[in-house]
Amino acid sequence: MIHRFWRILPIVLLLGMSVANAQYWLQPGDGKTNNSQFRPIPDWPTPNEYRTSSGSPGPKYWQQKVDYKIDVTLDTTAHKLIGKERITYKNNSPDVLRFIWVQMDQNLSSIQNSRNGKAAKSLPSSIPPAARRFLNVDPFDGGYNVTRVQVMNAQGKLVNADYWLNDTIMKINLPTPLQSGGTVVFDIDWNHIVPDNGRGAKEKIADGWLYLNAQWFPRVSVYDDMNGWQTDQYLGRGEFHLEFGDYEVSITVPWNHIVGATGVLQNPAEVLTAEQQRRVAKALTVTDLKNADPVFIVGPNEVNKAAFRPKSSGMLTWKFKAQNVRDFSWASSKTFVWDAAGYKYRPTDKAIQLNSYYPRAAMPLWDKASTRATWETLYTYGRMSLEYPYPQASNVNGPVGGMEYPMIAFCGGRPNKEGKFNEAQERALISVTIHEVGHNWFPMIISSDERKWTWQDEGINSFYQYYSENDYAARYTGTKYGEQFKEGKYDTNRNLAKGIVPYMRQKDQVPIMIHSDLIHTGFGPNGYTKPAAGLWILREQVLGPKAFDEGFKEYSQKWAFKHPSPYDFFRTMEDGSGEDLAWFWRGWMYSTYANDQAIAEVKSQKAADLVGDEKRGKNYWRVTIENKGGMLMPVVLEVTYDDGSKERMKLPVDIWRYNELKFEKGFFSDKNVSKVVLDPDEVLSDVDTKNNTWDASKLEQPKPQEAPGTSGN
Repeated sequence: MIHRFWRILPIVLLLGMSVANAQYWLQPGDGKTNNSQFRPIPDWPTPNEYRTSSGSPGPKYWQQKVDYKIDVTLDTTAHKLIGKERITYKNNSPDVLRFIWVQMDQNLSSIQNSRNGKAAKSLPSSIPPAARRFLNVDPFDGGYNVTRVQVMNAQGKLVNADYWLNDTIMKINLPTPLQSGGTVVFDIDWNHIVPDNGRGAKEKIADGWLYLNAQWFPRVSVYDDMNGWQTDQYLGRGEFHLEFGDYEVSITVPWNHIVGATGVLQNPAEVLTAEQQRRVAKALTVTDLKNADPVFIVGPNEVNKAAFRPKSSGMLTWKFKAQNVRDFSWASSKTFVWDAAGYKYRPTDKAIQLNSYYPRAAMPLWDKASTRATWETLYTYGRMSLEYPYPQASNVNGPVGGMEYPMIAFCGGRPNKEGKFNEAQERALISVTIHEVGHNWFPMIISSDERKWTWQDEGINSFYQYYSENDYAARYTGTKYGEQFKEGKYDTNRNLAKGIVPYMRQKDQVPIMIHSDLIHTGFGPNGYTKPAAGLWILREQVLGPKAFDEGFKEYSQKWAFKHPSPYDFFRTMEDGSGEDLAWFWRGWMYSTYANDQAIAEVKSQKAADLVGDEKRGKNYWRVTIENKGGMLMPVVLEVTYDDGSKERMKLPVDIWRYNELKFEKGFFSDKNVSKVVLDPDEVLSDVDTKNNTWDASKLEQPKPQEAPGTSGN
């Protein structure tokens, strides 16, 4: 057989010249090292017994467990929270711990203890009066006042702890080293003013004060196999990384307040009337919100009236329990209307309680859309990721535009003073509700490190938000709840891949794979919309829905209630979808390069001259495609023939393996090609569509030559 090989070698070399063109890389470097976009990504951590090469938790994966028992009182005169907490910390790591770090997020608003405040830029030389409050001219001075920190010693007695603050984190030195498998108990007493604005805030409206309490208590930092202690300062942008545990929280508020919180209410007979308890039970039977309305637990004409509260003076304590959550948040106000409904994945399931809390000023917008949008979130995320595991999900209206915590979300948006709202306002409420409730999956259940990687929760969540919004529109089109939706589409002009193009044209970007507090510009596009658009392209254009969904469900299920890294996500998606995606992660996640494909040339020749017959068509056409960007993408060609017919050709990204700069597509046809368009539906985020079209009718035609001897003088 060797002699036959040498006989055909010249033909192989002629037809396979691309094999010799491996040096044609988008980023060639010095030409002496492997710079192929398809090469493995070098900075992925080496697989080990904690995290495997398949992106799975390893046989010795571990994470800490932190349980909280908290008593807190809301002082509505001083607008202050006064709390005490007992923390039980279980050391599941193989390490001996001599100290514990605690997150002190409220110190973000402390002039003395805010790293963010100390690093603030100077004020501009001229500030219009209307802009002064936004520029923090007179900054709110809050933060924790810590009054007691004690640790239980080996004899079971509380002793004063050796602790100190480092701005938004606090170190507690343990009197006895905490052995692997051991447990330590410690107490912290504290108080702080509820901020005027931020992720938690207070607001005064016509009916009274409204309090949204978030990051309100000292919370233990994460200790894991990747970082040791996660001690990144809280600067206000990079959000949270927290351990899972069980919570018992007692919240004491004025008698006329309604409280919504993470977890399940333990003492409804003490804080609700008999009629309100009956209404809650009825609400759980209302699980079809297309044909029924949520049930009012507290109606708009019952707000702040003694007849609708179990007592008419003093204080009431609401008691909540939550299991296997990574945080706890709550809202309290005498202004709340409260409606509720149920959700079931299967008829035999116990209903999940869906709650919406809002002032009367938020009606009739919130009573129309909030609980329905919450219902839709559980539906979409449940079918595409994993089913919602908690017993309730709540949405609260107030001064926070959009923020998320386990089982509870804070969302803004209200009608005008006359109670009117337009289509855009309704869509905005649907969107923000789906997004914030959707965060229950990312990162409240699939618990990534938000302090480092914004995209791993915000980007993934924005991706699934897109599908949930469309599910909402499809469900309510043609009903009184969705008059504005057309053809089952949330927004018929919405294209995630096309929408990110203006950002990808900008020169001043940073890669998605960058720590949250290092995104100096374009935080929204970088952390939310660009990763969402990339995942949409990966699902719809690269892998296909089946392969993508199987990979993502694998990621969701094996990392639920655990701490996945970006590398665990990448590896799981490759393992579950059956594709090596290094080229995609490198281009979309690790760089700021863009996709810019162009048609360089279209030409043809007679098929008989090329292959000796016309069995496959009279002509053989060649379309030369150039890759002018720095990113690889598949190719979609739409060919229009002279009879008006069209043909779509989808080419995999593998066409660029041997030459990342240029590819020539060939095909036979009896017809003449009149037009060729790259990415005709604009689904690959091509940043320059002007070079995507070849049109025969617009080519410069040669001028006819005159016969000899006929030209004038």
